[in-house]
Amino acid sequence: MINEFGFLPDGTAVQEITLKKGVLEASILTLGAVIRDLKVDGQTVVLGFDDLQSYLDHSPYFGVIAGRCANRIAGGKMSIDGNEYQLDCNDGGRNHLHGGSDGFSNRIWQIEQSDKASVLLKLVSEDGEMGYPGRVEALVRYTLTGSGALRVKITATTDKTTPVNLTQHAYFNLDGSETILGHTLEIAAESYLPVDEHLIPTGEVRNVAWTAFDFQDGRKLKRKSGEEDVFYDHNFCLADAPRDQVAFAAALEDSAGDRRMEVWTTEPGLQLYDAGKLTVAVPGLDGKHYGPHAGLCLEAQRWPDSVNRSNFTNVLLRPTETYSHVTEFRFS
Repeated sequence: MINEFGFLPDGTAVQEITLKKGVLEASILTLGAVIRDLKVDGQTVVLGFDDLQSYLDHSPYFGVIAGRCANRIAGGKMSIDGNEYQLDCNDGGRNHLHGGSDGFSNRIWQIEQSDKASVLLKLVSEDGEMGYPGRVEALVRYTLTGSGALRVKITATTDKTTPVNLTQHAYFNLDGSETILGHTLEIAAESYLPVDEHLIPTGEVRNVAWTAFDFQDGRKLKRKSGEEDVFYDHNFCLADAPRDQVAFAAALEDSAGDRRMEVWTTEPGLQLYDAGKLTVAVPGLDGKHYGPHAGLCLEAQRWPDSVNRSNFTNVLLRPTETYSHVTEFRFS
């Protein structure tokens, strides 16, 4: 089902596509290819808004497809085949974040196909947008499966070599509690990327063992008494390169252990953002107020700032190639 969700200031319509299958119901916007709402057995499990103006004025990337290059690029600078590029620095005027101030999350995606359980959206990013070389055509298909999963498949092509790194940026809260600190998180990663004070990776790949970044056996987000508080906005290293098939990346369980979400992905990285600094000035879904730790993001992606790090995962897409990314959020 497709309805009008609202209109941008220039009069452009934003449409909402409602998908249903089994225990899942999803609402997708053409603005930013946003997952506006996702219900499991009637329980909303993501953060979002009920009106368009709140997305335009207050959204911290709620449910968007972030790109052309998700996460941060140091100084917004990159060199490709000997050519230097300066990208839009929308992260405190210092670094490039999630594709820039007019990245994929702020654009209107076109509906290519839709049925009761899936929708295919398309976006064209022209050569030079936000400083990126090349014309990129991106497709994202959201599919609700009969086995209780939301499947996100993203592909992209380009006519000039350019970095492409797309991710689904949903904030999850599986039980509607005030914070996700009582949730249990497992991440299938033996290493992570330390960051500097501006959240740019230092270049080191560090083992998680005996650190606050070890989620391999699953543990609650809330730190125990006496433990150092940690603000999580870090990439966990799942693999050295994208996989051909989805593999287990993470699992999240609500505080009572009644609902579980597994993340399976082809991507080599998973950004954990615990929304420790989240403060939203207007009510969200079901009238909820979103404060610190109201949800968390598990963003499957290539490693951040890879375009400037030869020891990180490759993010360059060339005209002879097709970017491919599959992530499944499996609920039980």
